[in-house]
Amino acid sequence: MEYNNVSSMDSEKDNREDKIEPLVAEINYKFKAASDKREDDEDRWLQAYHNYRGKYYKNIQFTEREKSRVFVKVTKTKVLAAYGQIIDVLFGTGKFPLIIQETKVPEGISEYAHMNPLKEKMGDDNMQPTPGIEGNMDYVPGEQMSQPNMGLGFPGDGNDLAPGATFDSVKDNFLGGLREKYEEANLSEGPAVLPEFPQIKPAQIAARQLNKLIEDQLDESDANIILRNAIFESCLLGTGIVKGPFTFNKTLHKYTMSGNGNAREYAPEFVKVPKIEFCSVWDFYPDPNARSMDECEYVIHRHRLNRQQFKDLANRPFFNQKNIEMCLEMGGNYTKQSWETDLDLENNTYGDIESNRYEVLEYWGTIDAMTAREYNLDIDEAIPNMSEVQVNIWTVRGKVIRIVENPFKPFRIPYQSFAYEKNPYQFFGIGVPENMDDAQSIMNGHARMAIDNLALAGNLVFDIDESALVNNQSMEVFPGKIFKRQAGVPGQAIYGIKFPNTAPENMQMFDKFRQLADESTGIPSYSHGQTGVQSMTRTASGMSMLMGAASLNIKTVIKNIDDTLIKPLGEAMFQWNMQFYEGDLPIIGDFEIKATGSSSLMRKEVRSQRLTMFLQTIQNPQIAPFVRISEVIKELAHSLDLDPEEILNSKDEAEIHAKIIGYQNVNQGTSPQAIDPSQLGAMAESGGVPQQGAGADNTGNGEIPEPTDNPPMPGQMEFSGTNEEPA
Repeated sequence: MEYNNVSSMDSEKDNREDKIEPLVAEINYKFKAASDKREDDEDRWLQAYHNYRGKYYKNIQFTEREKSRVFVKVTKTKVLAAYGQIIDVLFGTGKFPLIIQETKVPEGISEYAHMNPLKEKMGDDNMQPTPGIEGNMDYVPGEQMSQPNMGLGFPGDGNDLAPGATFDSVKDNFLGGLREKYEEANLSEGPAVLPEFPQIKPAQIAARQLNKLIEDQLDESDANIILRNAIFESCLLGTGIVKGPFTFNKTLHKYTMSGNGNAREYAPEFVKVPKIEFCSVWDFYPDPNARSMDECEYVIHRHRLNRQQFKDLANRPFFNQKNIEMCLEMGGNYTKQSWETDLDLENNTYGDIESNRYEVLEYWGTIDAMTAREYNLDIDEAIPNMSEVQVNIWTVRGKVIRIVENPFKPFRIPYQSFAYEKNPYQFFGIGVPENMDDAQSIMNGHARMAIDNLALAGNLVFDIDESALVNNQSMEVFPGKIFKRQAGVPGQAIYGIKFPNTAPENMQMFDKFRQLADESTGIPSYSHGQTGVQSMTRTASGMSMLMGAASLNIKTVIKNIDDTLIKPLGEAMFQWNMQFYEGDLPIIGDFEIKATGSSSLMRKEVRSQRLTMFLQTIQNPQIAPFVRISEVIKELAHSLDLDPEEILNSKDEAEIHAKIIGYQNVNQGTSPQAIDPSQLGAMAESGGVPQQGAGADNTGNGEIPEPTDNPPMPGQMEFSGTNEEPA
């Protein structure tokens, strides 16, 4: 798949150069078409960027009578508020908003597997199943069964064997990638026959290990930082782009002892890891006929590299070192796009920096199989010459410096594009500045008029009768000024005129259009710190209601990010591990990738309140047996930003601690004290200390019931979390 990394004869070189030209010309043509298509989008982005920076764009014209040039940066406030809300929802828990779970009906791996201790004692031949247990062996009284049913029933019930399958193959595959790990455990498929028998969930174990692996890979790739950059650009310009994952050779810095054992020697190791990158929307040129990434036939990523960055490409896999050296000899080829000129003028950057830069086009798309074979790509012979093949091509100065077949199986373009607000008929989305562009312009207009009026109303304007004054006098006015009068009535030669102050009316209109900006963006001013907007903000409950309503406005944005960024990125990471991961973790299974950003929209305080109320409800001993208390406590810990794995005991540990507490209370002549679940939220805020006056009898009077000789333990019918008798 590598293109000509070895030397060749001069004649072959000339022929090769002739072949390159048509391919480069085709990529340049597609780049020009994509560039022309997005000109209107570039104008929108420039307008949004200027509004964010508080600069007037070229479409704003001022008259000579307008003196003020003030720009009220409400757009910047709204963009940062939207960005802050999204980041708080997605990364507020400190974990990447992605989870990998087993499917409800996993395929290729069993949901349950169990160990039968009696099987080891009695032997397989003497084992008979327990009648009436689903998934057990087909039991016939007086007969010994040699093989389990494996959940197989009648044809068409979904449990029949696949063509070519045998009993042994089905028996061996129910553990999936965990087969070797539990090979000595003598596990059988299905849930445990009796509660005392140990059981595991192979599908869940495999999903958790894969989830842990991908979370670690994203963390090492600085995914949080990269996603923050892309999310900010989506808030500002309407669209964010993330590139990857692609394979990166990571260096592990290791040291080994020398042969004599007296010194350590540096012995680095190289491992393949997935890596993602941020791609600015300014440098991304999609297929002009596409409305989403799924519809893109190709995309082009424009790189702006300095000389050293361009030279470093020669050290990367599958890059043509010879062509890179030729381009280095010819010098830089970078030229500014029209939008770059506008940005540079706005930033007041000058100087000739183009001569030392290289414009490199990275193309992901299709070419015909015949052209691919001309570049020595290993294409399947069964593919006709006119068929399209997926490739990755890098070009610069009319030369191909890299051409490889798309390495991803199934074929995909390794970019994720997501919109702040979707435009259903265009590829690029709509950002916060565009939604409030009119409101920002009108607020600026009224602010300028108010300031110009204040400058006029704050000073006197003079009406002078020149015929009553001595000629050739200066009309400049200042304290102590003397005017020489030659005729007329005293006091009538010079009049001071005061203009009315209309600034309050202008600022009233300013506030009206600020409210319009709130409605246009869905980001109320009170959500980012402005007080006195509504009377409801004067109370804590009213503020909580308003904040809850405000969070609904951002829900659509979070859902867009979940569906078009987080989930596709998770699926791409999964596919990368299936294809390129070199470890031996049991990551084979039936999984589903879920983005968890939108599930975090419920206000934490509201969620914790509901959970504590639910804990109060299940105090009833008739309801408690139907509720998984441990799972409820885990959810409560999550709502309080606590890690359940760090602070909660396992089931076995909980039983041991419960027995220890029970024995201690008996020896001390006291009974176990149950904590009122309604206190849990307050305890979390007060460092784990129960509220004053709350007692073990759940009455709030602080009284402790009389001790009993044998306190009930968790799991017993009498145990309800209190000392009340069961109903």
